[in-house]
Amino acid sequence: MELIKQLVEIPSPSGNTREIIRFVEEELGGLGLEMKRNHKGALLITIPGEDQSRHRMLTAHVDALGAMVKEVKGNGRLRLSMIGGFRWNAVEGENCKIETSSGKVYTGTILMHQTSVHVYKDAGEAKRDEVNIEVRIDEKVRNEEEVKGLGIEVGDFVSFDPRAEITDSGFIKSRHLDDKASVGMLMKLIRQIQSEGITLPYTTHFLISNNEEIGYGGNSNIPAETVEYLAVDMGAIGDGQSTDEYTVSICAKDSSGPYHYGLRKHLVRLAEENGVDYKVDIYPYYGSDASAAIRAGFDIVHGLIGAGIDSSHAYERTHESSILHTETLLWHYVRSVMADA
Repeated sequence: MELIKQLVEIPSPSGNTREIIRFVEEELGGLGLEMKRNHKGALLITIPGEDQSRHRMLTAHVDALGAMVKEVKGNGRLRLSMIGGFRWNAVEGENCKIETSSGKVYTGTILMHQTSVHVYKDAGEAKRDEVNIEVRIDEKVRNEEEVKGLGIEVGDFVSFDPRAEITDSGFIKSRHLDDKASVGMLMKLIRQIQSEGITLPYTTHFLISNNEEIGYGGNSNIPAETVEYLAVDMGAIGDGQSTDEYTVSICAKDSSGPYHYGLRKHLVRLAEENGVDYKVDIYPYYGSDASAAIRAGFDIVHGLIGAGIDSSHAYERTHESSILHTETLLWHYVRSVMADA
């Protein structure tokens, strides 16, 4: 839980993930692992297994939702362009950081232009969109020239304050649990494999991807020997969903179509044999690194599991029991034989 909190507090909107990739590298650096970055900036970690002719790959992504400066407005505020799929109302009132190309960071708040109810009669009804949403910078600026004098320009990255908190009742609530909760779980799994001296049945790769929120995080650098590809992401919660905050969610189908039936049944069987609480679910508006890999043409068996995350792409929350059940299923999965085709 504390590792996940550390991860969500590192700004990493898609396109600007160097700091968090470096953090993961340093955290795992003393384990004697084979690690390399691909040209896209993602991190590939490999643990040799008994069978080196057939490989597995597990992936989770460190990139998060965010924004870029679209325009420096005449009133000294910033217009934004979205990075990733969220709704403007989900970030209204949120504190943020603006990182300039020189590396200087300023703070601000994302607000409606028509925020003051004492001035704007339509403050509650005005559309939450890229026209009305703006950033109020925490600097003494009144116009475009003064903002540009700070070094803030079009294309600068804007990250959202995660507001991470671990409660006494076992919840962690924060932005960007999608998918830094899964990254934390894979980091713990890698440490456990190494510390216990476990020899995995198959050579296993762990891809910490960095472009999932924009659709192409895990669709490259998949070794030709890879047979099974498991995305570890989030389970989406809402009306009509079986996923909750206390179990591991096993995805049967998302917007890309059904996941591999044999692998899904294998995951369910592992959960039942090892006392893992799980739910099988369908996510109607969802795509993962595994589905991106399938679209890219890789001949793989693909699956998707994750902790149940409430209020996805907004102020998210999950419970330690969901993290525990997801971690436990992962532990048994990497030590199991491959699924029947």
